[in-house]
Amino acid sequence: MEKLEKRLYYIELLHIYGELLSTTQKDILYDYLDVDLSISEIAENREISRAAVEDAIKKGMVKLDSFENAVHSVEQKEIILKNIADLKGKIGNCSEIERIEEVLK
Repeated sequence: MEKLEKRLYYIELLHIYGELLSTTQKDILYDYLDVDLSISEIAENREISRAAVEDAIKKGMVKLDSFENAVHSVEQKEIILKNIADLKGKIGNCSEIERIEEVLK
């Protein structure tokens, strides 16, 4: 997985499973992924060590991976979007299908 794809993947996981993380992990991952702060900036803002930030990021990402491996939300979403695209190819555009597609994106 390319660096940008990996970042976008973890952003999606964070938005899906973020509430299952500790508050600290969730907030640090949000700053790191969504806000695009560096580890140094996060450490300075929170008045903690860079090592503590790196640890929270690493452990948070491991937890996000484990949640996705158990639930498969992203995988299922991709399958549904592919099926919608196939359906649109067969029957053409339909407002109901387009609404479902927008919700999933």
